Amino acid sequence: MQTKITYDQVWEALKVTDQDPNNAGNVILIYSGRSQSKSTNGGGVNDWNREHVWPQSHGSFGTATGPGTDLHHLRPEDVTVNSTRGNKDFDLGGSTVSEAPGNYTDADSWEPRNAVKGDVARMIMYMAIRYEGEDGWPNLEMNNSVNGSVPYLGRLSVLLQWNLQDPPDTFEKRRNQVIYDSWQGNRNPFIDHPEWATAIWGG
Repeated sequence: MQTKITYDQVWEALKVTDQDPNNAGNVILIYSGRSQSKSTNGGGVNDWNREHVWPQSHGSFGTATGPGTDLHHLRPEDVTVNSTRGNKDFDLGGSTVSEAPGNYTDADSWEPRNAVKGDVARMIMYMAIRYEGEDGWPNLEMNNSVNGSVPYLGRLSVLLQWNLQDPPDTFEKRRNQVIYDSWQGNRNPFIDHPEWATAIWGG
């Protein structure tokens, strides 16, 4: 069973789930990797906001309570970096994102920095098994293309590689536990068992 939270509550939750382990006043931004004051959340140029790792437009779920507020795929990110990522699929290559070195992007894809490639893959996998077309939400699925149709997100073969390349670290495991303990009462099973990804989708 999952406790659902509102989009406003997401702000407060992210300040806990993504807290910098070395500075309790800050959060870690997922793509930038920057440690930034929790209080600078908002819409300004250097503020941080709520990144939907599974883009809202790839599931037509917006920010209504449900997939749009599920903490297992929501992470803090710099406003302009978030905008640059937009609703692109995940793949390899592109040019360096100037505000977030280590990330690459082109017209239709986004490659996150190495330290969070597995995190991204496991968040996408979670969404694909959590939202199966029930409760009025679309059946979210991964596919192996970019610029695919809603409600698909790719690229599956690359996400499977990233899951193997970047195993769950202490930060990701703690985050999973905090979401379970304090907010939603459910877990991302691919953080607990990354091997399940290959078992389900092949390798």
